[in-house]
Amino acid sequence: MKSTPRSPTSEATAYAEVAGAWMGGRDRRRRSRTRLPALTVLCHPDPSRVGEVASLADLLGGHSVFLSRLEPGFGQPRQTDLRPLGDRFLSRSPIRFSPTGEAGTVRVDPEEGRIPLTADGAQLAGPRDFPVRHVEHGIVLELSNRVVLLLHLTTDAPPHPPDLFGLVGNSEGIARVRAAVRSVADLDVPVLLRGETGTGKELVAQAIHQASRRRGGPFVSVNMGAIPATLAASELFGSTKGAFTGAVRDQAGYFQRAEGGTLFLDEIGEAPPEVQVMLLRVLETGEIQRVGGQEPNRANVRLVAATDADLERAVEEERFRGPLLHRLSGYEIPVPPLRERREDFGRLLFHFLREEMRTLGQDGRLSREGDLWLPTSIAARLARHPWPGNIRQLRNAARELAINSRSADSAQVGPQVERILREVATSAPPVLEAPAPKRAQPGAYRSPSEVTQDELLEALRGHDWELKGAAESLGVSRPALYLLLRKFPGIRTAKDLSRAEILECRERHGDDLDAMARELEVSRKGLQQRMKEIGLT
Repeated sequence: MKSTPRSPTSEATAYAEVAGAWMGGRDRRRRSRTRLPALTVLCHPDPSRVGEVASLADLLGGHSVFLSRLEPGFGQPRQTDLRPLGDRFLSRSPIRFSPTGEAGTVRVDPEEGRIPLTADGAQLAGPRDFPVRHVEHGIVLELSNRVVLLLHLTTDAPPHPPDLFGLVGNSEGIARVRAAVRSVADLDVPVLLRGETGTGKELVAQAIHQASRRRGGPFVSVNMGAIPATLAASELFGSTKGAFTGAVRDQAGYFQRAEGGTLFLDEIGEAPPEVQVMLLRVLETGEIQRVGGQEPNRANVRLVAATDADLERAVEEERFRGPLLHRLSGYEIPVPPLRERREDFGRLLFHFLREEMRTLGQDGRLSREGDLWLPTSIAARLARHPWPGNIRQLRNAARELAINSRSADSAQVGPQVERILREVATSAPPVLEAPAPKRAQPGAYRSPSEVTQDELLEALRGHDWELKGAAESLGVSRPALYLLLRKFPGIRTAKDLSRAEILECRERHGDDLDAMARELEVSRKGLQQRMKEIGLT
């Protein structure tokens, strides 16, 4: 790996500034672990290379790192045998990555331009600076229409293999899920999985089951939202003959079918009130009672529940019982959305493609090195999509690609994938450099469409996340500011904070609400309100 040294003084200064920015980054919850710049392979003519990582840690020492056919070395996590990208269509003339005078900013310079380079859909003809917040989000780089990389921040290599428990990926988010599964699997405490729809909560529940002592027993999955309210009690706990009209015989419920194993209750927030009472009794006493039955029976079942709903708000609105929530959340595991684990995109996409092609009897389609079965133009645009449907949506897209390409030499796009590509193509152009903040004149108002995400963030930070001052500095109304907060998915408010996140922050700062608000990047008033909502005041 080439490097261009600086003077000792400037090198020390660069190290202090850049390391400080990357170790903290925008998400200070991760400040205890150093987060370093890296490149991850999302698409390569040799599909086995997808998921390999090259560290750019030399940037912290004030050195440049060069990217070409011959350097740097890429490898799977925990792998010591590194190798360059190696594709013969890539030039030996390198792209330079270097630190700048601004803490955490990475300068990407195509130099001689021998490797055509696209960053987040924009062709780079000269050097561009990427602020740390953009690197943290992840920048999709397309090289010579042959290789797709993600420039991002990462931690040290995860301690477990990238497919442990069937959970695919190398990202920090999925590594935390694996660690949580390992910690809780051999205990019989109930587990509550929280995450958006399609993030793979049932797969995490299966991982808990397979890693537990109950792996030899049944794993029974129930979608509470799919059971009619009138049948929910009998479906879960069973019923006796004559208990209700149509009960012509004794019927076992899901708890009996899961005896000795694990019962997974998805969409737990949809449980009817009477079922919530019965579930609370099970968790408190370990006993269940059939509908129409006279005697309770012991239940030897591990309970795992999942939700994408705000259960704390449901408790406030008296749609969900607070004691049941407290019992269910004996141990919570947040499951991250796909947009927060972008370095896993390539590995997940090719994992699903292989599975679908295996089903179609075309296992070898993705094992032919150099064929570039999936065009990089498609892969790069898919990588830039926010994937609101998360892993489920990605798997459906992979299935469509596989089915449409059965008789073709390369991937063929169907209507679902075409719609995704069109959404990416028509989205707002990427901001590759931090724009100079626009200051509104007193009394002057702007159209909210003129406000960029970076401007909004700067205004919020400059006014300690108080919305009135931020709105005035941007020259927009308070209602318009609320719309902007919903528009940009990377910005959150106090109501988005989880109980566990607030508790961890309070452990570090005690009762210093100002310090907590600064770390969590929310307003002090909003934090107080959120803590009151979830019973932490």
